Amino acid sequence: MIFELFGILFLYIISIVLLIFGFFRIKKVKKTDLKPKTSFTIIVPFRNEKENLPILLESFSKLNYPKDLFEVILVDDSSNEKFQVSGFRFQVSVIDNIRISNSPKKDAISTAMPHVKTDWVITTDADCIVPENWLLTFDNYIQENKVSMLAGAVTYKTENSFLDHFQQLDFTSLQGATIGSFGLNKGFMCNGANFAYKKELFESINGFEGNDEIASGDDVFLLQKAIEKFPKEVHYLKAEEAIIVTKPTENWKSLFHQRVRWAAKTSSYKSTFGKILGLIVFFGNLSFVIGFFFLLFGIWSYPIFVFFAFSKFIIDFVLLFITNQFLTKNRIKSLLLSSLLYPFFSSAVALYSLFGSYTWKDRQFKK
Repeated sequence: MIFELFGILFLYIISIVLLIFGFFRIKKVKKTDLKPKTSFTIIVPFRNEKENLPILLESFSKLNYPKDLFEVILVDDSSNEKFQVSGFRFQVSVIDNIRISNSPKKDAISTAMPHVKTDWVITTDADCIVPENWLLTFDNYIQENKVSMLAGAVTYKTENSFLDHFQQLDFTSLQGATIGSFGLNKGFMCNGANFAYKKELFESINGFEGNDEIASGDDVFLLQKAIEKFPKEVHYLKAEEAIIVTKPTENWKSLFHQRVRWAAKTSSYKSTFGKILGLIVFFGNLSFVIGFFFLLFGIWSYPIFVFFAFSKFIIDFVLLFITNQFLTKNRIKSLLLSSLLYPFFSSAVALYSLFGSYTWKDRQFKK
C-alpha cells in the first residue's frame, strides 16, 4: 500500500507543478488609458440579501466608469421582503426570477437575459464588493483582445478567526487551480461572482441548456460550453484591479454545505482535464488521510508519514503563496493547522457530495 499512496502523491505533485507553471503563463494585466467603449449589464441574482445589496450597490456607484455604459439588473429569487432601489446615478432595476429548472441562479440569469440591451453581461453576487476600476479593466482587455468570455478573480474579506483563515486557504487553492488551468489552455472552472461574456455568446450556446437540473454551476458549465465551441475567445483576466471581494461563510456547517454544492457538479463536467484533476486532488488528499491512520495504527513509521506530509505541504504551499500574493498580498494565516485539517475536510466533502444533500439559501438540494 505504501507504493500506491506514494504513486498517488507523485501524480498529485506533478499536477500541482503543472498548475504552478500555468499560473505564471497567464500575464498580469493593468488598466490602460483607452477611452471606455464596452457596454455592460451587471446581473445580480439575490435572495434575502437586504443587508448586503446596499453595500454592493454603493460599490457600483463608485465605479470609475461612465454611468451611461453600464446598467444593473437585480433578480429577486423569492425573497421574504421586496428590495427597493432609488437614488442611484446609474440605471438599476429589480425583476422577479422565473423558475423553470432545479437551478435558481441559472434561472435568474436566464430571466434577466431578455432585459439585457448591452453587448456584454457581467455577473456578480449580492454579498460582494467590486473595486472602482473593475469595469474599466474588463473594458480595456476587451478592446485589446479578441474575446467573448472573461473570467476574473475573487477573494475573501476575512476576520481574525481560524474558520476564516481556513476558508481563505481553501478558496486560494481553487483560485490558483483556476488560473493555472487557464495558463495550460485547459480552463474548466471559474467563479460566477466575477464572470463576463457577450450576450450573443450566451445565446449561441443555448445558455444553461443541458445542465439546468444541476442546482449550481452557472459559471463552470457555461465556461466549459463556451470553451468547447470558442476555445480561443475564452480568457482569464489576471488583473489586481479587477479582483472582487466577497464574504466567507459564517460557520462550519454553512462552509461544508457550500463546498458540497461546489463538489457535486464535478462529475457532470464536460472537461476531461477537470475531471482527471479533480480525481487526482481527491485521491491526493485521501491518501494523506489514509497515511495518517496508518501512522496511528503503526503501519507506517513516523519518518515515512512526515516525509509524505511534508512533500504534499511544500508543493501546496508554493501554489498557495503565489496565488495569495496575487489576490491579497497578506500573509497566509493558520497555514500549518489548516493544511493538516484540509485533507480530512476535502475528502469528507467529496465523499458526501456523491450521495448527500445540501442546503443553499434556505432550500434543500440533492445531487
